Amino acid sequence: MSKVFNFSGDHGGTVYPSPKESSLFLSLRNHVDVYFPPCKRSRVAVPFVFSEKKHKLSSIDVLPDECLFEVLRRLSDGKDRSASACVSKRWLMLLSSIRGDETVISNPNPSLETEERSIQTALVKSVDCVKKGEVVDSNAAEVAEAESQDIEGEGHLSRCLDGKKATDVRLAAIAVGTPGHGGLGKLSIRGSNPIRGVTDTGLKVIARGCPSLGLFRLWNVSSVSDEGLTEIAQGCHLLEKLDPCQCPAITDMSLMAIAKNCPNLTSLTIESCSKIGNETLQAVGRFCPKLKFVSLKNCPLIGDQGIASLFSSAGHVLTKVKLHALNISDIALAVIGHYGIAITDIALIGLQNINERGFWVMGNGQGLQKLRSLAITACHGVTDLGLEALGKGCPNLKLFCLRKCTILSDNGLVAFAKGSVALENLQLEECHRITQAGFVGVLLSCGEKLKVLSMVKCFGVKELACRFPSVLPCNSLQSLSIRNCPGVGNATLAIMGRLCPKLTHLELSGLLQVTDEGLFPLVQSCEAGLVKVNLSGCVNVTDRSVSFITELHGGSLESLNVDECRYVTDMTLLAISNNCWLLKELDVSKCGITDSGVASLASTVRLNLQILSLSGCSMLSDKSVPFLQKLGQTLMGLNIQHCNGVSSSCVDLLLEQLWRCDILS
Repeated sequence: MSKVFNFSGDHGGTVYPSPKESSLFLSLRNHVDVYFPPCKRSRVAVPFVFSEKKHKLSSIDVLPDECLFEVLRRLSDGKDRSASACVSKRWLMLLSSIRGDETVISNPNPSLETEERSIQTALVKSVDCVKKGEVVDSNAAEVAEAESQDIEGEGHLSRCLDGKKATDVRLAAIAVGTPGHGGLGKLSIRGSNPIRGVTDTGLKVIARGCPSLGLFRLWNVSSVSDEGLTEIAQGCHLLEKLDPCQCPAITDMSLMAIAKNCPNLTSLTIESCSKIGNETLQAVGRFCPKLKFVSLKNCPLIGDQGIASLFSSAGHVLTKVKLHALNISDIALAVIGHYGIAITDIALIGLQNINERGFWVMGNGQGLQKLRSLAITACHGVTDLGLEALGKGCPNLKLFCLRKCTILSDNGLVAFAKGSVALENLQLEECHRITQAGFVGVLLSCGEKLKVLSMVKCFGVKELACRFPSVLPCNSLQSLSIRNCPGVGNATLAIMGRLCPKLTHLELSGLLQVTDEGLFPLVQSCEAGLVKVNLSGCVNVTDRSVSFITELHGGSLESLNVDECRYVTDMTLLAISNNCWLLKELDVSKCGITDSGVASLASTVRLNLQILSLSGCSMLSDKSVPFLQKLGQTLMGLNIQHCNGVSSSCVDLLLEQLWRCDILS
């Protein structure tokens, strides 16, 4: 047979230099000692695939998983592991299944070290084909992507898989590629590939390969169950933040495992998980001594028992709580008011089963002495009596947000303001029973401490022909915001001018009744100098009042927004160029601005605008482009959307020359 293999023709050399390739001709039996060309392909009984040469397996691929596992777990170097993971999906999944404690560290014995190194060298040689382009596998790109992202936080990597990118193979690549680059610290999975999405297998490889995981977000992944999350609990003991959202297959069992195995848990957010209930909160309160933040939303199985267990066990460490659309009653708020001795922030949203008694007991529980921020939204049980109790029971409250509470009236709001001796920021939204009297009563009651006052869509505030006695002004108020309150007009602004002389931030947005006559006294009374002014949507404001603002407060004004003020024209831009040397942000969208106004802005050398919005200024043309180029020396953002008079070629020219500026066109 050796003569057959070594036969040389007229041109010299063997016909088939590799003895393995000779088997393509014939599998010779024991009784055959001569060569005959076969008429058809013979059946062969060897562990190679001979249909095509490129499909022929290497000798290492015929090893069973058990043997290959023993070889791969001896790769302690991160680069070697990553290179091996690029060979095939089989190698990648095997590598990702190796726990850190299963990796064999090289022996310092020289002979053994040489032997171990020879194995690694053989593996690296088997991977060289990947670098030469002889083997193409999607694993290589995924492993490279898992390694190439920047390091964040305290030496840990951050990874985020969205939609179609969320697969088990990518998780395996992350588990193999990240340990050698600082370790995985944050992992977010948002959605899943509809065909081969994330399953329990993917979470298992993360649990085995990423013990340093500190933050884990799992959003809208229906194929993950308790099995996968339990593996995370058993493998990632350093977990600090957990956020499951819309995971219908996860139950209390896996969350209890997290609580028992992850003592460093500080933050727990659960949203729209229909099978998670009170047992989870009981376990978290009992086994997580470092818990600081809890957010629960739309979990129908969570009730008073779970909330009571959580706060009775962890109320002395919990600092921030958010309860949204839960089936809890007055009992839950009573427990919070009694046991929440460390709470600084509470948000209560859409709690339909809570009545006046719940808020009253919560305020009188004397446990919320450290509360600094309270937000109540769409809770119809908020009444005057309950709000007054909250004001008296929270002596350190500084921020209070009240939204969509339709029963509350002026009496309750004023009583709350009088009881909240430390209140600095009051925000009201869609509280339609609040009138001008309640609005002014708050200013009179908090004259020495209130700094920010905001009203949004409060339709009960209307112009009233009433006189207020001469009182001390609210010298502490620095920011006043009134948005989309159709009843607010010039009379209300006149009262604000008398009561708020120290304003620096003024926002009057969407007030159709406000005119120049109402703005003049308010702006003139601002002794401290206005820094930010927003008059967007005040369609009856003209150049007169805006120019007056620039002349009076040009030395302090940094931001001016007159979006949709149709009577603001080039005269305002001329006044800005002459007076506003500190202005950084200017929005004159949908105003009567022409090329001459832009030229006025560009003519001054002292103006250093950073943000300029000209969106919807239909009278602008290509003639304004040279002036925009000059302004672009300092601009970081430029909005010229819906400027139909500016041609596309000029827009392209701006995009090319103002490459440092973000341009919306």
